[in-house]
Amino acid sequence: MSWNLIGHEWAEALFKQHVLNDEVRHAYLITGAPGIGRRSLALEFACAMNCLNPPAPGEFCGTCRVCSQLLKMQQPDLSVIQPENDGGMIKVEQIRNLQHSLSLSPFEARYRIALLVNFQQANASAQNALLKTLEEAPRKVILFLTADSAENLLPTIASRCEILRLHPVPVPKVTEALISRWHYPEENASLYAHLSGGRLGMAVQLAADPEALEKRMQLLDDFTRLLGLDRRDRFAYVDTLTRNRDELRQTLQVWYTYARDLMLATAGHADEVTNINRQEELFRLSAQLDEAQALQVARCIDSALAALEVNGHTRLSMDVFCLDLPRLSVN
Repeated sequence: MSWNLIGHEWAEALFKQHVLNDEVRHAYLITGAPGIGRRSLALEFACAMNCLNPPAPGEFCGTCRVCSQLLKMQQPDLSVIQPENDGGMIKVEQIRNLQHSLSLSPFEARYRIALLVNFQQANASAQNALLKTLEEAPRKVILFLTADSAENLLPTIASRCEILRLHPVPVPKVTEALISRWHYPEENASLYAHLSGGRLGMAVQLAADPEALEKRMQLLDDFTRLLGLDRRDRFAYVDTLTRNRDELRQTLQVWYTYARDLMLATAGHADEVTNINRQEELFRLSAQLDEAQALQVARCIDSALAALEVNGHTRLSMDVFCLDLPRLSVN
């Protein structure tokens, strides 16, 4: 079985080089947006290091017991650390339990693997606790950290890892993969690829979960309606949003894709929008905005997201959002 990475072949080549030259690092930090392939990359490299029947150096079969278990994240020598829920934190107790596991010899694989998912959500105590392991990693241990950005971790964490920054894959390449590998019709594949923003994992998730796509469309309907409401009705609407911080974050992230599309349409680049199934609506709304106003829409959402990330006053930040958001005629 060859590596299954689409659009990140350079990362595959780097890992193979490390294996062939006996230069495997004790820790890798893989960054990028959710759904871009961070976890898949880590698991495939873990397979390449532990495959029982490798077809060639730096390759893996994908079918032996160890490979199969690793790809399903069910291997005894694999420890997975991640937030207990969406928007939750990785806590110091989880790191201490991990350190105990890593102190043991591998049970079946050649290496013990630690996969720390979304490590930007580790609190300061947890990150500091991991430093000792990064500085004095046990033999036969490889750590993989995933995060949205190296800049959102303690500098001492990032500096002790080999950093691989994954970037969005060109939309046509994602579309082709959905058609050739997952056999989706071209029209559907193009929609999923655009909505994913070049993140293959996200595209596959949207394609496999009609409810997720329907929810996304409902969130965009809500946003266009919000643009047409007066302040009083806006305040009433966002009051329901602020009751669940995680859902609010996800909502704002979807809205931001639409705000970006408004900026593109206003600037005459409607062919580059993400929400291609709403182009007619975007044309109509963008006609009411100049480029500065379209930018203001995006900045309102960006400011609300930033307030969430620094644990600011959620309701206050959303009230400011309602006040600053331009009002449009959406009928």
